Amino acid sequence: MQKSSKNNWEKELPNLHKAFLSLKTEAECKKFLRDLCTITEIQAMTERWQVVRMIDDGIPYREISKKTGMSTTTITRIADWMKNGEQGYQLVLKRMK
Repeated sequence: MQKSSKNNWEKELPNLHKAFLSLKTEAECKKFLRDLCTITEIQAMTERWQVVRMIDDGIPYREISKKTGMSTTTITRIADWMKNGEQGYQLVLKRMK
């Protein structure tokens, strides 16, 4: 594969989507994520998802910050993505309830 460039990764993105959609179990997802991402990347995504769930539960940002150690600036940014992003967070939250 060629050196990554903006156009190259954008062209490859549908294949990554298909790879995720091919997974059938939590165990498969765990294996794929671990091969795909570093522990630090998985940790960051996990922490972000934790904050999303807490925001969805109506927990105040300061309390989220105390519980997670994440800055209120980052929490506010995540909340903004929840409201003004692609609605992926909302879709997954709805399906998980």
